[in-house]
Amino acid sequence: MSSIAIYPGSFDPITNGHADLVRRACQVFDKVIFAIGVNSKKQPLFSLEERVALAQQVLADFPNVEVMSFDNLMVDFAAEVGAQVIVRGLRAVSDYEFELQLASTNRRLNNQIDTVFLTPSEEHSFVSSTLVKEVARHRGDVSSFCHPVVEKALVERLAGS
Repeated sequence: MSSIAIYPGSFDPITNGHADLVRRACQVFDKVIFAIGVNSKKQPLFSLEERVALAQQVLADFPNVEVMSFDNLMVDFAAEVGAQVIVRGLRAVSDYEFELQLASTNRRLNNQIDTVFLTPSEEHSFVSSTLVKEVARHRGDVSSFCHPVVEKALVERLAGS
C-alpha cells in the first residue's frame, strides 16, 4: 500500500516555505497532493485557477506531487483521494494552537486520517503568503521568498496598485 498525503491550504501564492514543506513531505510519503482550497474567509489575490497554475509550475520538478483544488471539507477531500495523512506546516509556536485545533477537529470528523506537522527550514520559518504579498505591494524584493514565476505573477498583478 502506498502512502498518500495531502498538504492543504489557500496558497495565495505558493512560497518557498510551502515548496520546502512539499520537499520534506515527498521524502516521507509516496505521493503528496498539494491541495489548494477555497477559503470563504479570505479574499485571494489570485484566482483558484491561477493558484493551481502557479503551484504546478513551482512544483513541476517533484515527480510524486500532484496539484489539485478542492472546495469541500479537508477530511472529505482527503478521503476522496485516498490520503491517509494531512500535512500541516508549523512556522512558530503561534501556529501551534490553531493547527492543533484543526487537527483535533479533523480527527473528530474522520478518525482514519491523521495529521502530521512539519517545520520548514530556518530560512523559510518566517515566510507567509501574507508577508510576500505585503512586501510585493510595496514593491519590495520578494525573490528570496518565492519562485521566479510567482514573483513575476505578483509584479504583474500588483503593477497598477
